[in-house]
Amino acid sequence: MGFSEDSTVKEIMENEASKAVIEKHIPGITTNPMLKMGYTMSLELIASLPQAGISAETYKAILDDLRKL
Repeated sequence: MGFSEDSTVKEIMENEASKAVIEKHIPGITTNPMLKMGYTMSLELIASLPQAGISAETYKAILDDLRKL
């Protein structure tokens, strides 16, 4: 499955390999109960929200790893 910045959080979390990528770059996020609130949002939208706390470098690294899947 190809993942991109347009992939929803739900799509990413439903795949074990992509879920592992997210956990690698943002440790603990996959068990955070707040995560489900963003399931319908794209990865790009989530990363653009200041309250998400995802740096541009982390976002790029996540995308790079997801695209390798």
